[in-house]
Amino acid sequence: MQKILSQIPQINKILQLDEVKKLQELYPEKIIKENLQLSINNIKKEILSKQLFEVPSLEEIVEVLTKELQKQDKNSLRRVINATGTILHTNLGRSLLSKKVQENLINVAFNYSNLEFNIEEKSRGSRYTHLNETIKKLTGAEDVLVVNNNAAAVMLALNTLSKDKEIVVSRGEMVEIGGAFRIPEIIKLSGGIVHEIGTTNKTHVKDYANAINENTGVLLKVHTSNYKILGFTKEVTNEEVATLAKENDLISINDLGSGQLIDFRPYGLPYEPTVKEVLDSGIDVVTFSGDKLLGGPQAGIIVGKKKYIDLMKKNQLTRALRVDKMTIATLEATLKLYLDEKQALEHIPTLNMISMSKEKLQEKAKLFIEKINHLNFEVEILEDKAEVGGGSYPSSYLDSVVVKLTHSKKTATELERRLLEMEIPVVTRIKDNSIILDMRTLSVEEFEIVGQNLEKII
Repeated sequence: MQKILSQIPQINKILQLDEVKKLQELYPEKIIKENLQLSINNIKKEILSKQLFEVPSLEEIVEVLTKELQKQDKNSLRRVINATGTILHTNLGRSLLSKKVQENLINVAFNYSNLEFNIEEKSRGSRYTHLNETIKKLTGAEDVLVVNNNAAAVMLALNTLSKDKEIVVSRGEMVEIGGAFRIPEIIKLSGGIVHEIGTTNKTHVKDYANAINENTGVLLKVHTSNYKILGFTKEVTNEEVATLAKENDLISINDLGSGQLIDFRPYGLPYEPTVKEVLDSGIDVVTFSGDKLLGGPQAGIIVGKKKYIDLMKKNQLTRALRVDKMTIATLEATLKLYLDEKQALEHIPTLNMISMSKEKLQEKAKLFIEKINHLNFEVEILEDKAEVGGGSYPSSYLDSVVVKLTHSKKTATELERRLLEMEIPVVTRIKDNSIILDMRTLSVEEFEIVGQNLEKII
């Protein structure tokens, strides 16, 4: 064994190899030495534990080193291609930003900006003013505040308007969002006191009315955007909650969750209230996400009565929850597309994918097949179902078109694994020992990359 151990090359000798000197042009010498030392230590351990009976060649050691350096050089957060058919895929980053926001983002991110500078008055300004007018125009709100996500928006609103007071909420609306974040916990964290009313499937106006006492602060509605309760049910409307709150000098808040600015019924989805409709019902404050049905960056948007928004702006939590210049830049550019609904549907990827017709999807499928026709796949174009995802439109599906690929020598599991190992991984589905690529989430611009990846595998 000692004889084998003595054959392990010294690190300095390996560093003198031409192949390693080339690596030194690409990677820091310190990183190369650390990886070499780790590799040599592993060889020693395997020899001592009798898992290895001879020392690898210099070529093998350099090959392992090269692969490890390449692996470490990749950013942890990187691009993937979504061929799953889930549009707002939480694991894959939810909304794609519109290409139309790039110019604004680059201008703001790589240059100084007027983030907190009022150019007209030549004095200190507020980062919160940049989004106000556009959001007010789109929603009809008196005022606006944007924080870093919707959970933060709900917590800030409740902490500001109902700290140490009871927050009345239906038992059927005790939502849990991703990562086990729950409305009851957010209420408690805000400093409020949970007052549950009704039952899981039925809540009446009288339940809200009977719960009101001298320590009530807010009547809260939570839109169940990530699940549905069906059957023998009863839900109190926004109008009823808003009216009851006003009659009792209380504040009404609606956590709308996904939030949307346009009606998606023309594209095959059921009715969901828009932000404007909820505000028009009389609700005082509405919160919603920026990176779901809105199609923008991650953000929590608070809209409603100016007197309540002003109080939130003065809350010390607001600084801890504030958004940065890049979020403001991309959100502003995204929202401006909504001023022309046709532009929004064309240029905001989330909206474009939701509204894409079956005819367009069929065209995309045929175009994709042309790209991979030379490969040895059995190919089928099938009708299937896609989903919005991201906790939006639960149990509602969009008609879609998929390309089903089957290979005579490679299993679907192997194809899926190899596609995930590529420089730009492709995330697919498996069905009947075939891989499924959904045309609703796979863009035409990505066909070339997917085709090249498949060719490398075959």
